[in-house]
Amino acid sequence: MKNPVTDGVVAYIGLGSNLANPVEQIQAARTAITQIAGVQELAFSSLYHSAPMGPQDQPDYVNAVMAIKTGLPPIALLRCLQRIENAQGRVRKSERWGARTLDLDVLIYGDQIIELPDLIVPHTGLAERAFVLYPLYEIAPQLLVPGKGNIASLLDQCPMNELKRLG
Repeated sequence: MKNPVTDGVVAYIGLGSNLANPVEQIQAARTAITQIAGVQELAFSSLYHSAPMGPQDQPDYVNAVMAIKTGLPPIALLRCLQRIENAQGRVRKSERWGARTLDLDVLIYGDQIIELPDLIVPHTGLAERAFVLYPLYEIAPQLLVPGKGNIASLLDQCPMNELKRLG
């Protein structure tokens, strides 16, 4: 009999928060993700401190990247992540890149390139975002990003700027 986790796909999830104690939000999200049936944590990056991407009149972010193995289809994984965001007080507003208690993104799902109305993988902007690339490289330095290339090459093109590793 097939085990959905051991026979699953390696996926990478971006975690970010800048409201309601961001470090605790990230830690709680990590725990919640590991409790999803059909998900096994493989690695978790350090926490990183970054300036907000959008409006600057909001607190700085704490970001991390988590590697998982999962038997869940990509859209089912996304829906589970959205439930975790909602449970942790995420309010979806029309303002793009606004402040939030929690943001969970499917960054990479195996070697798949996915373009659905609700899910684009690899995640849009992944190759230009230091707060994604540096923690991703930390846990997967040999990673090939589908349609984008080697993570080390992407990192070479993306300055660290104000990104700081915590702890």
